Amino acid sequence: MELHQDARLQHEPWPQRDALQKATKGCFALHSQSIQMVTHTFLANIDTTRQLRKTHPQMKMRYPYKEKQFYPVSWPAQAVCKESGRVLLPMGRGRDALVLPLNLPENSRSVTLVWNHGYELHVSVEVPQADHPPGEVNATVDLGEIHLASVTTNTSQALIVTGRGIRSLKRQRTKALRTITKKQSRCTKHSRRWKKLQHAKNQQARRAERRIRDQRHQATRKVINFCIEQHVGTLFIGNPHGVRNQNNGRHHNQRMSLWEYGRDIDYLTHKSKQAHIECFTGSERGTSSQCPVCGHKHKPKNRQWTCKACGFSGHRDLVGSINMHKLTFSEQVNFPRSFTYLRAGIARKSSRRADTPQCRLSESGLQPHVADVVSSKTGYRSDDAEKPVSL
Repeated sequence: MELHQDARLQHEPWPQRDALQKATKGCFALHSQSIQMVTHTFLANIDTTRQLRKTHPQMKMRYPYKEKQFYPVSWPAQAVCKESGRVLLPMGRGRDALVLPLNLPENSRSVTLVWNHGYELHVSVEVPQADHPPGEVNATVDLGEIHLASVTTNTSQALIVTGRGIRSLKRQRTKALRTITKKQSRCTKHSRRWKKLQHAKNQQARRAERRIRDQRHQATRKVINFCIEQHVGTLFIGNPHGVRNQNNGRHHNQRMSLWEYGRDIDYLTHKSKQAHIECFTGSERGTSSQCPVCGHKHKPKNRQWTCKACGFSGHRDLVGSINMHKLTFSEQVNFPRSFTYLRAGIARKSSRRADTPQCRLSESGLQPHVADVVSSKTGYRSDDAEKPVSL
């Protein structure tokens, strides 16, 4: 990073991949390909920042300038050695490999060792992708906070996937963190009691994050499954960028700040690519306030959209999705007479049930400690690792 930053300050040509790899060769006690993957990630961040500075100058993006104290270590697929009952991760020439007693699937690829309040091994798995698109039907998706996705096709088929479960989990997380923070404010900072409450706060936040991620995956999967059933070949996702710029009161502003529509777009884009569906995003400005029949503009106040000019009545989110067809594909689509309403999934009340990974990891023999995971031949002390491995 310092090499790249000096080149930027002195207005010299920026170092590329070969120059960075030569500068970092032999400087770290890691596998050579692990060091190369860090440089590749750094250059990818540089390219992303350059594009954002050109397309969105109002974001005022900065090139990487902070030196990280810790960074995840990655191994490519060709460097991971899988044996019966264990995995060998090389640490470089002249150093013992890191030995983990794990059984990885046959289609596993690269792995990454990260620290998330405990060591975790993230494994990338190769998933087969479709060779041909499901069809030639066009579909649009209107994202929302109450209803996560409202999908309509040019064949007048519609689907609504609710996001009330995700919103409920976020409210539950906010209340739990508020209760703990109130107790923590009465303690001396960094005291024993304060640290216990901070640990409880981190546990609540991570637990809510896992549940919200699971709900989002289930919701976006149902959207893509609907597109496959309706033979959709092109999918447009409306980007509600700018909705947070309006000041509509602290309660509304809080809901908008907690609305993670960027992750919804990423999940839908990734899953549509896997299904060989062409997916792109764009502005949806004005689609929710225009009548799909007569074009009269009216701002709705409830979930049912009613036109004061022609008397049309329909679901508010479906109106926005229908108007996207005219904006994106330049085609008039009839409003669907009926639609399918689905929940994202049933949220478990507890993650300690017998059929959940959290409970399975707590069983004896299935949750090894890092002191037991690291081989005695690697040269690492057993007291250096005190946290269990979360897999």
